[in-house]
Amino acid sequence: MPFVRIEKPRPHVSLVTLDRPERMNAMAFDVMIPFRKALEEISLDNETRVVVVTGAGHGFSSGADHEDAGIVPNIDGLTVPTIALRAMELLDDVVIAIRRMHQPVIAAVNGAAIGGGFCLALVMDVRIASEAAYFRAAGINNGLTASELGISYLLPRAIGSSRAFEIMLSGRDVDAVEAERIGLVSEVVAPDKLLDACFELAEQIIGFSRPGVELTKRLLWSSLDASSLLSHMDHEGLAQLFVRLTTQNFEEAVRARKEKRPPVFKD
Repeated sequence: MPFVRIEKPRPHVSLVTLDRPERMNAMAFDVMIPFRKALEEISLDNETRVVVVTGAGHGFSSGADHEDAGIVPNIDGLTVPTIALRAMELLDDVVIAIRRMHQPVIAAVNGAAIGGGFCLALVMDVRIASEAAYFRAAGINNGLTASELGISYLLPRAIGSSRAFEIMLSGRDVDAVEAERIGLVSEVVAPDKLLDACFELAEQIIGFSRPGVELTKRLLWSSLDASSLLSHMDHEGLAQLFVRLTTQNFEEAVRARKEKRPPVFKD
């Protein structure tokens, strides 16, 4: 696909690279539409258990492309306000596609994650950053709002409301060291170790049950929307019962511990 590279560097791992380094992988429609399609296809690829997303060159994604936004499809006969709505919907669909993927998605943040690129990193399930990474909610710097593509929902839940308000209202950069300290990323590594760190985490996840991993991802995200502890505990309990009663995974885990070997979950 143009501007999007898909590789399988390890068994059961798909690596998706935003591949427009000369524009810092900016979110032009010519990049985001094939990116969304790639994610949707990989989500249905049953050989893929974990997805890693990164950017080519020195940036993860610099957000909106201020020089060439690309072409919004299917807009013949529409006026500017409707075209603007369709354009935002296309970008929203990318965020939703990441959220809906069956597999856990790891963001390998190799450099700048600015504006919409910050939002992309936030909607991924895990973020591991290079020492060269930094984050900026850039809308406020451009005379707009800092809120776009779900960032005002996601960022307070990731790092707490006070820090999120301060970062979004100030428009300042958050470097990798601070990002790790405040919980925006789970780990910071040297640039040449970034993908290896992501692949190592992926291999740990792959060793577990497929429905166990998929349901854990769903439950973690649904917890952010839960109206109460009790309602969420009901969801957790049903998920646990589903896997416990429809597979032999628990019995295999017990056998494996007794036999001092890694479990082989056949679901």
